[in-house]
Amino acid sequence: MFDRLEDLLIRMEEILSELQEPDVASDQARFRKLMKEQNDLSPIVEAYKEYKACKQAIDDSLQMLEEESDEEMRELAKEELNEAKARVEELERELKILLLPKDPNDDKNVIVEIRAGAGGDEAALFAAEIYRMYLHYAESRRWKVELVECEEIGIGGMKNVTFMINGNGAYSVMKYESGVHRVQRVPETESGGRIHTSTITVAVIPEAEEVDIQIDEKDIRIDVMRASGNGGQCVNTTDSAVRLTHYPTGIVIYSQTEKSQLQNKDKAFALLRAKLYDIECQKQHDAEAEARKSQIGTGDRSEKIRTYNFPQGRVTDHRIGLTLYKLDKIMNGDIQEIIDACIAADQAVKLTKMQDN
Repeated sequence: MFDRLEDLLIRMEEILSELQEPDVASDQARFRKLMKEQNDLSPIVEAYKEYKACKQAIDDSLQMLEEESDEEMRELAKEELNEAKARVEELERELKILLLPKDPNDDKNVIVEIRAGAGGDEAALFAAEIYRMYLHYAESRRWKVELVECEEIGIGGMKNVTFMINGNGAYSVMKYESGVHRVQRVPETESGGRIHTSTITVAVIPEAEEVDIQIDEKDIRIDVMRASGNGGQCVNTTDSAVRLTHYPTGIVIYSQTEKSQLQNKDKAFALLRAKLYDIECQKQHDAEAEARKSQIGTGDRSEKIRTYNFPQGRVTDHRIGLTLYKLDKIMNGDIQEIIDACIAADQAVKLTKMQDN
């Protein structure tokens, strides 16, 4: 591990030296690549520098204890020694986590699809609530959200909704939301007061750029039409809605949330690229079944990951055995504690696997 850290330290010095070269600023592609590598390496290099400083502090304190006879100075040296040793242990674990293989999609924006499952109208109402939960969460992270497509029902529910989240590291966080979300509560339409169980599915897909996925024009049919729905901004008298049909996969994308046909077309193609990229990622996951098992619910979307129990005011994440009694806050977008726990559990599994190897 430490040989690798020394190599990364040397690489960081090389990057900083290259960034000082006059011709780098004029080559934007090279400049961006170097800046990204610098940003990726910075947390590791800073932690390693602190680790080395703490190791030096340990040596200095031990030397002082050997040479110093003054009791007050010896007590001070012992205190510094204990602090440095404790920090070294923390930094060793931190460095192991920082050196874990990084998901290449972690820095990407995401496309989120929410679909009502079992439970009819109640599932559609819950889908709309989970959509709003993610909107509030994205707002707290200062991420930008764009609606791609939505199928609403008259009572305020959503049969399905697809939206994009643009934000630094969005996939690294949102990927833990993929799976089946279950709600247990008494529906407003239930006169007998019985608790019903409904489900929705959430799929989180990394946004794919054109360099990631090439789409052959011969494989696509593009239809334009008038937007439809219950009324409002999306419904107009021009052919602004766009439907894409991808012949090889049978994927159909419909986008009508923008007033401009060009904007709807761009959104539809972005979603199609993401879905095709996701298919490739799933194939890779299937080929690496053992590696996929080590992840905390980032692969199998049929997995029941979470239950929202309204009568008891609790949310349980089944993957990590976490139960929180703050349902109202969570439904209002306060999901960071759950995500942090999923990340920690995921890292713990990967660290164990790395040590076993």
